[in-house]
Amino acid sequence: MRFDEEKLNPAKAAVVVVDVQNDYCHPDGACARRGEDVSAAKEMVSRLQALLAGARAHDVPVVFVQTAHEKATDSAALTARSGGRSGVVCRAGTWGAESFEVAPLPGEPVVLKHRYSGFVNTRLDSVLRTLRAETLVMAGVSTNVCVESTARHGYMLDYHIAFMGDCCAAFTQAEHDAALVNIDKYFGAVMDVDQLLGTWDSIAPRG
Repeated sequence: MRFDEEKLNPAKAAVVVVDVQNDYCHPDGACARRGEDVSAAKEMVSRLQALLAGARAHDVPVVFVQTAHEKATDSAALTARSGGRSGVVCRAGTWGAESFEVAPLPGEPVVLKHRYSGFVNTRLDSVLRTLRAETLVMAGVSTNVCVESTARHGYMLDYHIAFMGDCCAAFTQAEHDAALVNIDKYFGAVMDVDQLLGTWDSIAPRG
């Protein structure tokens, strides 16, 4: 799907960075220790850094959405998934829940979530409405789980979705590719960071 430029106007956008945290991305994190391939997350970080630099240069708000599991939100359904392995990931207050190679600047909102979608029982929608965001620029991990879940939910809350295919990562290429096909067909537009930054520059040149 293609977006018209007005939907990508920096004045109407917000970047949403999902779950770029040690347990999901670091080679010593919980997911890597249980056998998941986290190399794609490491490989995409330089492009995510370029996206964040471009967003900040264009005064596009950046919102970090992070997983924070704790006993109070450990439902039976959550802890039973994957034979209980999901419950040990991104425990609140641990190294595993800390940011991986990108981090919010002072004043940039951080929204803590306890389920795949960043909108479920969180303040994300309130933050985005306050920022007057109409288009969500989605990035993070995993492409096919928390990023896709948040993007789908955002679309159903009437946000436009610009899904940054090269600023997302999954544990397998097949999962990543399938998510991009699904998003582009039904929920938004898949694009890359150079395309987006070029559009932003054409609408509102930096400096």
